[in-house]
Amino acid sequence: MAGLISRPDAEDAPPRSRLRSGRPRSGRPHAGRPRSDRPRFGRAAILLLCGVYFVVPVLASFLFTVDDPVHGFTLHAYSQIFKVDGLWPALQLSLELAVATIAVVYLLLVPAVVAVRLGSQRLRTVVELACTLPLVVPAIAFTAGITSVLSWGSNHLAVGSTLFQLLVDIQNPSFPVILLLAYVVMALPLAYRTLDAGMRALDVRTLLEAAQNNGAGRTRAIITVILPNLRGALLNTAFLTLALVLGEFTVSSILGFQPFSVWIVNGNAAGQGDVTVAVSIVSLVLTWLLLLVLSAGGNRRRKASTPTTA
Repeated sequence: MAGLISRPDAEDAPPRSRLRSGRPRSGRPHAGRPRSDRPRFGRAAILLLCGVYFVVPVLASFLFTVDDPVHGFTLHAYSQIFKVDGLWPALQLSLELAVATIAVVYLLLVPAVVAVRLGSQRLRTVVELACTLPLVVPAIAFTAGITSVLSWGSNHLAVGSTLFQLLVDIQNPSFPVILLLAYVVMALPLAYRTLDAGMRALDVRTLLEAAQNNGAGRTRAIITVILPNLRGALLNTAFLTLALVLGEFTVSSILGFQPFSVWIVNGNAAGQGDVTVAVSIVSLVLTWLLLLVLSAGGNRRRKASTPTTA
């Protein structure tokens, strides 16, 4: 009987995997397959609220600068940006402080992050605690401490001594070093987290060993191999530090200096509100454009470094 029953060949029979890969019995899509056809109202609502939160104040500020009760729509405030007194010295001071702050942050944190990555866990705890501590101290208390130290030096140090002259030099209004040191301390938490995240994405030990096997010393391997791979993290750190320096007001105002942010507030108090708001809008737009350029550059490098499969 078995010989009379015709059995299909193995090649003609459909495989079990092909039979199982059809539509499931319940008619529902696979559990692992993403449901792209489902409308995501929650995400759209959050994005809409964030857009309204950021765009509405900017539009209101723009309308304030272009709406003249007498002449109607006018761009007079924007035409006065290059003529208003005190803008360029204040902006120049802020940019100089920003560049110096970025350089000092790099000098402090890049070796620290590399040492933490290659060192022990105890060293990581100490560095994280030291860099996170400025978040605990309010800006008012931080500035009050700086003022107390400066006033103590001026009252107890002899006039003409080395320390007294040093306190005078670091408060030079043309380039206040004391403000630079304060900005460095304030930038440590964000800068450390950004650099540490970029370092965690790298296999530092493997890169360092490969460079040393090719004849490079430890310092040369860090400079020529590890730092180029941290380009994105370094750019993000520079951008965050620049934004902090340009927007900081409390410390510089209490210490009596006039960088860009303090000039904007003083300009509003002096009756130049429309011009200072126009300057704020222009600086905000330039900051957004810089962020978009950095983001686009990072995406291009990421796509270029991603291997393509046939």
